[in-house]
Amino acid sequence: MGLEVGEIYEGKVTGITKFGAFVSFEGGQTGMVHISEIAPTFVNEIHDFVSEGQVVRVRVLSINSDGKISLSMKKALPPEEQQRPRRPGPGGGRKPGPRPPRQPRPEPQPGPGRPGDFEWQGRRNDSGSFEDMMSRFKQTSDEKMSDLKRGNESRRGYSRRGQKG
Repeated sequence: MGLEVGEIYEGKVTGITKFGAFVSFEGGQTGMVHISEIAPTFVNEIHDFVSEGQVVRVRVLSINSDGKISLSMKKALPPEEQQRPRRPGPGGGRKPGPRPPRQPRPEPQPGPGRPGDFEWQGRRNDSGSFEDMMSRFKQTSDEKMSDLKRGNESRRGYSRRGQKG
């Protein structure tokens, strides 16, 4: 039996791997259905769609010069079944019905002396100038950097002078 590109045939699944399924035909020829050509939906486990010994309909996609036969099960389906299932409406794959009320997120609680403790937006009744705000920011930043450096030195086993101790 000579296989022709574009034609649909029935074959028997003879092997399954993580990347595809091997299908053999009456004439002794064997081709492979890549995992992406098993079904029109996402295929995580090939065993969910086919099993060894199962007879399947496949379309021959290509036959290369080495004799390797590339097959597709999804392109052997009727045209209306070849398309991926569309998600209904603008909401994507959401189930119909009212949405549950949204829970408010808790306010982040930064730890003591951690980056992010600086108050970026000053209080509105604060009459400080931009230079004052920058000065406070720089001072806070310098304090935090020195705390971080001291913490890293103690973890690495360095003394305060920077020598191994």
